[in-house]
Amino acid sequence: MNIALLGYGKMGQEIEKLAIKRGHEIVLALNSLEDWENDGEHLAEADVAIDFSTPISIIENIYHCFDTNIPIVVGTTGWLDDLDKVRQDCLERNQSLFFSPNYSIGVNLFFSLNRFLATLMSKWEGYSISIEETHHIHKQDAPSGTAIVLANDIIRHSDRKEKWVNEIVENPEELGIKSYRTDNVPGTHLVRYESEEDNIEIIHTAKSRRGFAMGAILAAEWIHGKKGFFDMQNLMDAQILTNIE
Repeated sequence: MNIALLGYGKMGQEIEKLAIKRGHEIVLALNSLEDWENDGEHLAEADVAIDFSTPISIIENIYHCFDTNIPIVVGTTGWLDDLDKVRQDCLERNQSLFFSPNYSIGVNLFFSLNRFLATLMSKWEGYSISIEETHHIHKQDAPSGTAIVLANDIIRHSDRKEKWVNEIVENPEELGIKSYRTDNVPGTHLVRYESEEDNIEIIHTAKSRRGFAMGAILAAEWIHGKKGFFDMQNLMDAQILTNIE
């Protein structure tokens, strides 16, 4: 496939390396408004675009792809307030968008484990629930999109929490998320259930950006030729069916 990279930071460069190894070609890499002005017209040469840009530019990038009939795989987070409208526009315009706050296969297995644990622990009221997430200092949004998914899944599978907040909480109906930013951390997420007697924790720690990059490339390969709005659950369900067959 011909791939356009929208956002050419560390993630974009990691995606480029892995994509080339898998036999794909990077036909465009845009990282600024000036790049768009100079080379944006070449977006039409791509079979699919992969976006790891910024919350400021992501919406415009998505609609550029819609206007050019290019499927887009989005890894940028920090734009969830616009998600419903973008999904609706994608479907109404018969376009293709694949979005996940985290493309790591391991993290998406972690999501499933989190939902199961939340259902299990909902029967035990003696445990408080909290989330911690740690990322590199250049990450612009807090909490992370992954932490938000974890929190929302806990709220949906437990009747003890009404909403999440990005701080330490005292209100038992709130789910607290602590966000830490430090050097050179690809991403760590921890869910803790704590009682007076013990702690139960599940944790996912990324060792590098490679897992995120590979997941985004798999999503790009999978969405090619499809129309609609998709996420990692669609990809993983399709993979399970393929393995069964």
